[in-house]
Amino acid sequence: MNFDFHTHGKLTKYDEFSIRHFRALVKAAKESGLDGFALTEHFNTRHFFDVFGTLDEFYPYENGYYLVDGLRVFPGMEVHTRELEHILMIGSRVGIRALRMQLQPYTHKLNYIPIEKLLELTVSQDVLLIAGHPVIQQRDLFTLEPHILERLDAIEMNGQDLRPRSIEENASEVEQLGIELNKIVLGGSGAFHRNHFGKVFTKFDTSFSTVSELRALLDQGAYTVKVMASSEKTFLQQQLTAELGAWSEPYL
Repeated sequence: MNFDFHTHGKLTKYDEFSIRHFRALVKAAKESGLDGFALTEHFNTRHFFDVFGTLDEFYPYENGYYLVDGLRVFPGMEVHTRELEHILMIGSRVGIRALRMQLQPYTHKLNYIPIEKLLELTVSQDVLLIAGHPVIQQRDLFTLEPHILERLDAIEMNGQDLRPRSIEENASEVEQLGIELNKIVLGGSGAFHRNHFGKVFTKFDTSFSTVSELRALLDQGAYTVKVMASSEKTFLQQQLTAELGAWSEPYL
């Protein structure tokens, strides 16, 4: 099962969620060879609850995922805390909605939730916690208290982090970071445009339907992170590039 741990269903967090745009993303994801992805929209995106509310309206929710034109879409969100930004949370739709409701007082950048408080909110939820964009957050990761770092399930090899140097150099840096932090590395594209899907993903030996099943596969090491050879052209686009999908949007 080819799975992307980090995707967005909107071009920017200031846009409304469009089912037409989302369908185009799903089509691109399937064409790229993906079997599923986690929809990790920013927790402070405009009208967050409309995202999964719209999916409820158009698609069936089975076990722990939405079945969207044959592709499995797992509920999630990307949360910013005071100490660490870009924490990917993947869980059930009930769990993600409940957590997001509790984060309502912390959506402004001047009032992000303390990471320890965020972790307290997840105690009663089966939620996968991944440190996104670890390369740009190395200093913050190493300053976390050990008991907090221990709660993170993994760090991410993110498509956007592969831009400054060659793919091999950046991938090696993330892998080494995982060793130093004693964390597994999972692949996520950070996609919000159709061109981004399938560039970085995680290949599992078998399929899964729930976060519990996913966690079991991670514990078994039954997966491989894949970075496609075609990724370099996509990832190394200059910040000045005006073409949509060049990962130059300032909100990320």
